[in-house]
Amino acid sequence: MKELLSCLGKYKKYAILAPLFVALEVIGEVAIPYLMEIIVDRGIGDGSFPSNMKIVVNTGILMAVIAILSLIFGILSGKFAVKASTGFAAGIRTKQMEKIQGFSAANMDKYSTASLITRLTKDVTNIQMAFQSIIRMCVRAPLMMIFSTIMAFTLNSSLALMFLIAIPVLGISLFVIARTAYPRFNLMLREYDEMEETIQSNLISIRTVKAFVRKDFECNKFNKSSDEVNQASLRAEKVLLFNNPIMQFVTYLCMLLAAYFGAHLIVSATMKTGELMGFINYIQQILFSLMMVSMAGVMIVMSSSSFKRINEVLKEKPAIVDNLDSTIQLEDASIEFKNVNFSYSKNLDKSVLNNINLRIEPGETIGIIGGTGSSKSTLVQLIARLYDTTTGEVIVGKHNVKEYKLETLRNAVSMVLQKNVLFSGTIKENLKWGNEHASDEEIIQACKDAQAHDFIMSFPNKYETELGQGGVNVSGGQKQRLCIARALIKKPQIIILDDSTSAVDTATDSKIRAAFRKNLKDTTTLIIAQRITSVYDADRIIVMDKGNIVDIGTHDSLLKSCSIYQEVYTSQQKGVMEQ
Repeated sequence: MKELLSCLGKYKKYAILAPLFVALEVIGEVAIPYLMEIIVDRGIGDGSFPSNMKIVVNTGILMAVIAILSLIFGILSGKFAVKASTGFAAGIRTKQMEKIQGFSAANMDKYSTASLITRLTKDVTNIQMAFQSIIRMCVRAPLMMIFSTIMAFTLNSSLALMFLIAIPVLGISLFVIARTAYPRFNLMLREYDEMEETIQSNLISIRTVKAFVRKDFECNKFNKSSDEVNQASLRAEKVLLFNNPIMQFVTYLCMLLAAYFGAHLIVSATMKTGELMGFINYIQQILFSLMMVSMAGVMIVMSSSSFKRINEVLKEKPAIVDNLDSTIQLEDASIEFKNVNFSYSKNLDKSVLNNINLRIEPGETIGIIGGTGSSKSTLVQLIARLYDTTTGEVIVGKHNVKEYKLETLRNAVSMVLQKNVLFSGTIKENLKWGNEHASDEEIIQACKDAQAHDFIMSFPNKYETELGQGGVNVSGGQKQRLCIARALIKKPQIIILDDSTSAVDTATDSKIRAAFRKNLKDTTTLIIAQRITSVYDADRIIVMDKGNIVDIGTHDSLLKSCSIYQEVYTSQQKGVMEQ
């Protein structure tokens, strides 16, 4: 809670002002029944009404003033509560987003994207509503109950004893309801995560859904997920339905008992009419304050699961710790793996990289070949420290990658990942992700090297062409070339292409590699590829199988000595001849 409250920031003053004005509003409301009792008993009830007109008028004016002030205080408290709660929600969302941005790939693997979206939206909204209830209802209700109880005992202590029975009944009822509802709301939010995931995967893959005519299947899948959320919500809300009936039953029962016994006290002349009227008003205030507590309790119960889920994100420790104090810079573009083992589960019995020992010289071009699941991508992701080794060291520029500040390391390493990602915006805006200060000449040169300039110029708006979400209005090959250009704009010391020319034709692939040889002579280049033609002219080619380096050599030497390489080459040559 302390960590979350720090999200209030500049809205802290509103969180203080809201309960302050609530307290002033409560004082005014508690005073009104007492003034009503004065008017009835002293101004009218003693039989000398005309002569006591001054008491009636003066007290009535005071009541009107207090009522107006109480109304103003109520409006202000509501305004400040809304400002505080919305600011609090914005602070939580910001803090969560900052935390998520600091997650390593290992941390992101722990949570589904849909779950994180739910935690940033629905869960934050639940906490916002609960916080608003806390700074208003949870201040108003206890103060109202305390002040009204004092006034009720002042008017008639014997009648007020009924509260000693009513309050425990209401308290126990609320506790039972809250304890029963909490796990049900927890389950509801998990079902909500699954529905969010269904929606997200469907919308992202909408073209695939249409291509395979799976509309009905996806609709049924969504309906099933939606029904499960509906059922989980009903199970949770059903428990809360008992709250209001129990509260109202106890409230109206107390009022009936007060009216019944109060009438007897009036007949016996031990209580005045105004006192009974004031007492009944205080009963209403006390019991309605308890109802407000119960309503706030319901909001807190509903938000407690959300609170727990958000705390999980905020307390998640990044698997990769940034060395923020480091001032070390890369001395060169060399790369070395020393006895590296890696497991996603940190269990060495399930390693996906086994005893990797490898040195890559500055400016060297390295090809990496291997079957699906041979851990080629995992190997290169250790260089930019997207993951940390389980055992062993990765040395980049003569220093362990853990010694660098992450920003320094990753600015020196450009990666074009297997899954090409473009963002909404213009082509130029996407390219400037590589370097926001890049000049137009640098952007054009990078696009020429990536063989992207010609197709960009064919668009009506050229570099100002708007890309749809994820770059849906460009082809797969065009998207790959834009991602390569974006990486080149960084002018990195090390560039990694993870199967990033698979969607371009062999002629274009050849031109990209020729541009690399000409313009990136001092840049260490790693190329992961499925096609041997993409790496055959590399300085060395690494052959991987099941997380092991099987062989290293040139194209010609591997054709003579490596059976896996021979098999891949033969199968691809056979495919070309058959075409």
